Amino acid sequence: MAAPVERKEYPISMRLPEADVAMIDRAATLRGRSRTDFVRDAAVRAAEDVLMENRLVRMSPEGFAEFMEVLSASAAPVPDMVELAKRPAPWEAGYTAKR
Repeated sequence: MAAPVERKEYPISMRLPEADVAMIDRAATLRGRSRTDFVRDAAVRAAEDVLMENRLVRMSPEGFAEFMEVLSASAAPVPDMVELAKRPAPWEAGYTAKR
């Protein structure tokens, strides 16, 4: 007799209004994905976001003091960002597309 194989996937069942399913199906089609793949990816991304938002960061008092010191220091200008901020926006006179 063959040894039982441990399951690596678990089904999740849910009831959704027809309008929600239609929207999910439309979005999945636009991405070229199945409904299952689309919903799984969206759920995993949402779960990762929640976990990252609530991640506890631990550090020593010395490490925290150094962290606060770095945050309190004056920022050094980034030349490319300064140049970008000085350029006219696409909707302003004098704008030229940069290549």
